[in-house]
Amino acid sequence: MFKNHPKGLLAAALSNMGERFGYYIMNAVLVLFLCSKFGISDETSGLIYSVFYCGIYVLSLVGGIIADRTHNYKGTIMSGLIVMALGYAALSVPILATPQNSTGLLIFTCVALFFIAFGNGLFKGNLQAVVGQLYDNFEAEAAKKGEAELKAAKDKRDSGFQIFYVFINIGGLVAPFVAPLLRSWWLRTHDLVYNAQLPALCHKYLNEGANMAADQLENLKELAVQVGATVGEGFDFSAFCQNYLQIFNEGVHYSFIASVCAMVISLIIFIATKKIFPTPGKKVKAANAAEEVVEVKVSPEEKAAMAKEIKQRMAALFAVLGICVFFWLSFHQNGQSLSLFARDFVKTDKVAPEIWQAINPFFVITLTPIIMLIFGSLAKKGKIISTPKKIAMGMGITAMAYLFLMILSSVCGYPSGEAFKALPVAEAESMKVGAWALIATYFFLTVAELFISPLGLSFVSKVAPKSMQGLCQGLWLGATALGNLFIWVGPVMYNKMDLWQCWLVFLVICVVAMSVMLGMVKWLERVTK
Repeated sequence: MFKNHPKGLLAAALSNMGERFGYYIMNAVLVLFLCSKFGISDETSGLIYSVFYCGIYVLSLVGGIIADRTHNYKGTIMSGLIVMALGYAALSVPILATPQNSTGLLIFTCVALFFIAFGNGLFKGNLQAVVGQLYDNFEAEAAKKGEAELKAAKDKRDSGFQIFYVFINIGGLVAPFVAPLLRSWWLRTHDLVYNAQLPALCHKYLNEGANMAADQLENLKELAVQVGATVGEGFDFSAFCQNYLQIFNEGVHYSFIASVCAMVISLIIFIATKKIFPTPGKKVKAANAAEEVVEVKVSPEEKAAMAKEIKQRMAALFAVLGICVFFWLSFHQNGQSLSLFARDFVKTDKVAPEIWQAINPFFVITLTPIIMLIFGSLAKKGKIISTPKKIAMGMGITAMAYLFLMILSSVCGYPSGEAFKALPVAEAESMKVGAWALIATYFFLTVAELFISPLGLSFVSKVAPKSMQGLCQGLWLGATALGNLFIWVGPVMYNKMDLWQCWLVFLVICVVAMSVMLGMVKWLERVTK
């Protein structure tokens, strides 16, 4: 796999895989963890998640600026791993949230999330930049040998980044299993079992006590029996709820220790192999010392033509970025409304809802070579599909995921998430759907991701003016951040609308975005020629 690629690629991929493993442990459980620990609403938890996810991409710009100005990419990457490790270490402290300390503890948790987001910003883009620098050097060495060698070296760049991307998803595939398995093991050691609905009822009882609605108290009693409690005359529900929440969340806290270990392993790998990676700061100094300033006279007509071309290219870029905002808004419901759907409407007696997030990286790993083969086969037949068309197709495939969910929810008669949780336990259990629903949904979303995410980066590199490459890559991250900032609307609709209506909103968003993209395809193809 790594044959005929720069030898630093494997080291970079392993460093990134370790970091992604640690990150996806936290990412898989974050929304549900905030709800179970603090008893906050799905909407509030979703808002915190949205700001955190947005912050990762915004702070990637900061991390890139720091590395660009200092020319110390390696030092910035190592600092990012250390800062992230500190954030995960803070999250691993198992303090029980009570009405007295809940506010301060939630602020402490948000500060820890900021450390993770900032560390990720220092690490994320800069390691990718280092991989790009590896291929810059690789191609420069090949150019010395001749045109044929240079062409072969350039052809390796795309496949190199695909290898790098697959390693990201290997970490993402394994990580979602860690927290649920640790939590279930910790519950079992205390003669309890996992139940996704019980934490919310425990918090409600601790807040309302005897004033809790009779039907909800009945649900609490039934679920308490299911998880291993002996409920009889004089049963202390308050003590049970405190104990269950403590043990339930301790298991998740301990999983963050695995994230700390993953950061340390990534740091060790990077330090051990950092000599392999290029040091662009030295090249910049050498280039500045040898640079000769040459005045080139450009006519007013040429200046006007250049300005017009740049304007067209930037207009095309912003048009595609606008479409991609809506893609990320829809796609990243995997950590928001889709996680809530897995918790509430999918049978989780054998598989915890967080684990279903492993489906996406699994499909990325298995479907990437198939899609590459299809595109390659079409190209050989002269039926090349342009990047703008592929992006439009990706939005259409995203729409299919929500069309499927809308039909399923309508046929099953699903109410809003809030109304569903208020149903008697037996009735709610009888309405739950099998895991196949999540598998089908993530299949569509993953195919859409493979049409949009890497191809969007490719489009940016094609359309960006040579003097504005860094800025344009930053704008791509900014569009991703903007989409992530609004993903909180998913949990709000999920809990306030009948479920088919919630999915209909995302379906309409995707169809409109696809239609707009198709209407711009010819113009975008002209601009990128």
